[in-house]
Amino acid sequence: MPKTRYLKTYASRNIRGKRKVCRYLEQNEITRLFVPPTAMLSKKRLLAMLSDHGTVYVKPDIGSQGIGVGRVKQSEHGYSLDTTANKKQVHKTFGTAEELIAYLNRNNRHKVIVQAAIELDTVGPNERPYDIRSMVQRKPGGKWTCTGFLVKVGSPNKIVTNYYQGGKIWPIDKLWMRKQLPESERQDRINELRLASLRIARTLSRKRSGMHEMGIDFAYDKNNRLWVLEVNSNHPQFHPLKKIKPDEYKKMVRFARSYGRFDD
Repeated sequence: MPKTRYLKTYASRNIRGKRKVCRYLEQNEITRLFVPPTAMLSKKRLLAMLSDHGTVYVKPDIGSQGIGVGRVKQSEHGYSLDTTANKKQVHKTFGTAEELIAYLNRNNRHKVIVQAAIELDTVGPNERPYDIRSMVQRKPGGKWTCTGFLVKVGSPNKIVTNYYQGGKIWPIDKLWMRKQLPESERQDRINELRLASLRIARTLSRKRSGMHEMGIDFAYDKNNRLWVLEVNSNHPQFHPLKKIKPDEYKKMVRFARSYGRFDD
């Protein structure tokens, strides 16, 4: 499976591995509330999570752009796996959990995590799932600041929302408009996202010094509970905002340049 790598030439350290990020967040009594049940893949953990949650996601512990992410369901005939391969979505079935796990390990360069599936909130007449990228940054010696948001709206019938996998990028005010949220609720959600972003950034930066940026992917479920799906501290992308939300984009660029990032 192709490996995406960025040559980081600027000062901002990162935390490598999705499971490590979840473990750090689970150690804090507040941030643990945002983390779906997550573990390294094994037969015992896979079966337990399927029993508890019905559907799970499997993800490379190290990876990006939705590559290698899969959704697993159990049926009376075995197990089904819908997974992303480059820009395509592939459906496979397996008779036993051992066959499924062997396939996942064989087709991933890194270890795999298993995570309880969140029934994502949707938007529009086609009920497209979405998640929200919160960009948090700090200038050297400064405090963490939530510099803006972008929304990733999934392509119909895709298991991930990533732009690379056919998703659309919206400014967050377009999401609120399409959801027909009243102004008071829009502001409540922005405040909730900002507060959660700052708590996560502070928690993780206590575990890893020298961090100056994070892209935190949040999702609301069908009951409007907020979850964190992923934290990308290795070169998180915000360039799609350049055209759709230029003020927020310029703010992110100002912060990024303070720690030596000039690529966006």
